[in-house]
Amino acid sequence: MSGDAEEIEALLRDWDAAADPAPLVIETSGSTGQPKRVLLSRAALRASADATHARLGGPGRWELNLPPTYVAGVQVLFRTIRAGDDLDRSYISLVPTQLVRMREEWSALTAYDAVLVGGGPLEPAVRAEAEAAGVRVVQTYGMSETCGGCVYDGVPLEGVEVRIEEDQQVLLRGSVLFDGYEHDADRTAAAFRDGWLITNDLGHWTEDGRLRIDGRTDDVIISGGVKVPARAVAGALAGHPDVEAVEVLGVPDVEWGERVVAFVVSREPLVLEQVRDLVAPRTWAPRQVLRLPELPKLANGKTDRVLLRKLAADG
Repeated sequence: MSGDAEEIEALLRDWDAAADPAPLVIETSGSTGQPKRVLLSRAALRASADATHARLGGPGRWELNLPPTYVAGVQVLFRTIRAGDDLDRSYISLVPTQLVRMREEWSALTAYDAVLVGGGPLEPAVRAEAEAAGVRVVQTYGMSETCGGCVYDGVPLEGVEVRIEEDQQVLLRGSVLFDGYEHDADRTAAAFRDGWLITNDLGHWTEDGRLRIDGRTDDVIISGGVKVPARAVAGALAGHPDVEAVEVLGVPDVEWGERVVAFVVSREPLVLEQVRDLVAPRTWAPRQVLRLPELPKLANGKTDRVLLRKLAADG
């Protein structure tokens, strides 16, 4: 553990032991725009950590492989504090990119009782490969406003409720919710609907009663009057054998309102028409392709969408 992480863990221990601590302030990643400062109460963090241990089979030691200043890293440290000492179980949290990069060393992950993977979509093929090698993968869904992951493998943690609106938007409620945004009452009020947190994510219930996230409301690109689901387009492009990673975004455009742009990491160059031929219906096809050596990442492992949009505009 780094010196910064040790210092933050010490501060968390003092905060957890305090008589009446003020909310913890966590800054969001800002992957889609301006970062927010989220206020998390001790009660919410305790509820999240305890529900996690209950779901995974008991308290355990946590290994920190994430930045300790974002919610996922803070939770690793706080769960360690809640778990106590002399524990037989061990856990680790990763983002999907980290899991992919460990493909050649799955055996290093089999020692953990669970490997939590969150912060972005996890390709089913990668999960299947890891599990075939003996890794116990648990896919998490959540955000800073819910103390991190609050739905594990599609099933809400104890104390968490999920509601899906007619427009497929996912709403959350329960003991893990944040207290609001620091010094921003208007944004706090706008984040809730009748006590439910508006996630801006789209989802549905599977046949076996699990939550499946389909994308974000801002993943729907309106291009030339056509609604283009960016995540579906990215999935189509990911099927090409030369494509190693892909992100699809809408970028402001005078003619189209938003043009569909594909950011591709590939073994071989792909021309625009090749990429367009992979997408059906044709009206969803990208109108610009940028080939990159890798997708830019923020400190917490999420794709830097703001930078990608700037690259598309400059290109």
